[in-house]
Amino acid sequence: MSTEPGLRGLRAEHIGSLVHPGALSEVFLRYDRGEAAEEELLRAQDEAIGDVIRKQEAIGLQVVGDGELRRRNFQESFSACVSGFDVPREAARFYIDENPNKTPLERAEQDFNAAGPPIVTRRKTVARLSLVRNMPLEEYRFASRTATQPVKPTLIGPDRIAQRFKWEDSGSVYPGGLDEFVDDVVRVERSMIAELVAAGCRYIQIDAPGYTAYVDQVSLDRMRSRGEDPQVNLERSIRADNALIDGFPGVTFGIHLCRGNARTLDPETGELVPQWHREGHYDAIAERLFTGLRHHRFLLEYDSDRAGSFESLRFVPAGKTVVLGLVTTKSARVESVNELRGRVDEASRYCPPEQLALSPQCGFGGLYSQRLSEDDQWRKLERILETASAIWGSG
Repeated sequence: MSTEPGLRGLRAEHIGSLVHPGALSEVFLRYDRGEAAEEELLRAQDEAIGDVIRKQEAIGLQVVGDGELRRRNFQESFSACVSGFDVPREAARFYIDENPNKTPLERAEQDFNAAGPPIVTRRKTVARLSLVRNMPLEEYRFASRTATQPVKPTLIGPDRIAQRFKWEDSGSVYPGGLDEFVDDVVRVERSMIAELVAAGCRYIQIDAPGYTAYVDQVSLDRMRSRGEDPQVNLERSIRADNALIDGFPGVTFGIHLCRGNARTLDPETGELVPQWHREGHYDAIAERLFTGLRHHRFLLEYDSDRAGSFESLRFVPAGKTVVLGLVTTKSARVESVNELRGRVDEASRYCPPEQLALSPQCGFGGLYSQRLSEDDQWRKLERILETASAIWGSG
């Protein structure tokens, strides 16, 4: 297994989810419709995960994952692990039936008050949170038995969980509101992380897509309409993320900050095209995030103009790594080595090249969402590794 400095200095990685193979997607759909048994789904997941791990190692990735192929949505890393939320009946069908705005090249809006799964939609609590299953640990154990390289699990962070908590209807359970609830989230997730570390895990990715809400006017207006102070929310989330990872020596922690991975098809061409959930540059919160968060690797979205310039990287402290998400998962076009090298050169004006690395801007997956083909996915990952080798001499 790679040493700690090796994991912290990786030059190329992927961001969690991979495309669910067609055979697995078909079994998932039948299972969610009540037409397939759990044993059939587990067999299909095991087979697909073994295959994607072998492919990741074959192309040269030095840290691999299970592609989140046991999940319908990346947020199940918490929602499927706890009791306490008010969960609607047949919550899994929400993913099949959901019909967000499908207009290409526009913001994709969602009804957060819909009767959907926790974290995906805003749910109240009917009891205090309790850990009933450590899904990331289950995923890690299976993947690490298959992989020869280190395995990186992913876990949704406290910020997103708090944003999707209907605190105003949960006063009987959490009279202390968001502060008390977030303390419970940290307690539960630290237990999950401790079990991962005890099982041998040395690199954990925290997914924190909610941080870009603090630069997005629509999201800020929603917070204020609920009686929340966005600045208080931001500072609480930074404290919570730091508390989450405190006291695990020898473990590398990365934090992924993005604007949403919505995609749809262009009705005229049939090609995959981008959507997004939030707008706004990192600049307004960059100093607080990069100097405040104690994670070792910042995994950032930089595949579109919505991210702004690289100037905010001037706040990244020495010793931290910025993983530039320059390769989009929202278009089949494969970026060239020269194009990627040029953008890395631009970023190095603000952050030394020895502190930079490459990745896709977000995951490739989403069970019931529009997504790239498997072939396009692997071509993009291969291009990331090719570029990393050309720039730094290794992946």
